[in-house]
Amino acid sequence: MNLHFVKSNEKKRLLAELKDKYGIDELRYLLLETGKEKVRGFSGSMTKEEIVELGQIANVEIIGLYLFKKEQGGLRLSLDGSGVLGAQISKNIFDIKNDELESWMRGNNLDINLNKGIFVVKYGSDFFGCGISDGKKLINFVPKERRIRSSSNILTFKN
Repeated sequence: MNLHFVKSNEKKRLLAELKDKYGIDELRYLLLETGKEKVRGFSGSMTKEEIVELGQIANVEIIGLYLFKKEQGGLRLSLDGSGVLGAQISKNIFDIKNDELESWMRGNNLDINLNKGIFVVKYGSDFFGCGISDGKKLINFVPKERRIRSSSNILTFKN
């Protein structure tokens, strides 16, 4: 089993970083760290012991929702993590324009002059993951399987 439960002191540290970077001040999840520095949140009724027991008979690396990844520049929220925690996000938000949204969801980087760092991409009241700015462009992290592939899937949102 390639997952580790995040201990309470580590959860407090992660929460402090999430609060500082994004304004998030509450995580009502059991946190699990899986390979590649990914942190998942589980809100089900299973205990840690039951999860370990299940892990002995099945692959539980995918238990919970992928919330964020630990990176050198800090914690980067996942696409789902930004959506689930969106009501709490109040910092480092990049409001995307309507004409940029489809390009972003196709997996393209955006030529945007921003400070360097990690930004949560938002359109209206919806969140679309995070990007990392190098100062000249916002680098896209929308997973390939979540991207728009054909022109028949054009996004239309109303503000």
